[in-house]
Amino acid sequence: MKLPIIAYGDSVLRKKGVDITADYPDLNVLIANMFETMYGAHGVGLAAPQIGLSIRLFVIDATSFAEDEPALTDFKKVFINAEILEENGEKWPFNEGCLSIPDIREDIERKQNVTISYFDENWEEYEETFSGLAARIIQHEYDHIDGKLFVDKLSPLRKAMLKNRLTSISKGMVKVDYKMKFPSVKKGRR
Repeated sequence: MKLPIIAYGDSVLRKKGVDITADYPDLNVLIANMFETMYGAHGVGLAAPQIGLSIRLFVIDATSFAEDEPALTDFKKVFINAEILEENGEKWPFNEGCLSIPDIREDIERKQNVTISYFDENWEEYEETFSGLAARIIQHEYDHIDGKLFVDKLSPLRKAMLKNRLTSISKGMVKVDYKMKFPSVKKGRR
């Protein structure tokens, strides 16, 4: 089932997610719904806060970048209770967007490599290092479970220049081809 994506301005996007346990209710259904929601919105990652849940869960499918980075062929993963252990390497810019902040894309600098510990959907524990676009997508989604957004990484001047557009998104004044939930829209209006 496709779920509505929470828009910029909702407080759930600013909360640090909490760890979950293997008996989290209907976890497999939630994960399947997150993938379906992400695909329906043409995304490559989706974090639980983006569907209104303050838990440490995100999903990624970066196979669309496999032409640029062959290592991303079949790169589809679930990250539960993730913790970044280290970020290293040169910072490099890449034009990022976010399903919760539609129609805004900005060059964001992130480190080349990330080492992360996490559980997958079968509750197998991993500690892995990722590089390039995989690392970037992981860092972006990890920020969500820590209550951070990619626009937080912009300079104060650039963020000030985007203020009106961000406010418009929070008020539902944006057109998207997927379901969204806007914090400032009165009930009964969409």
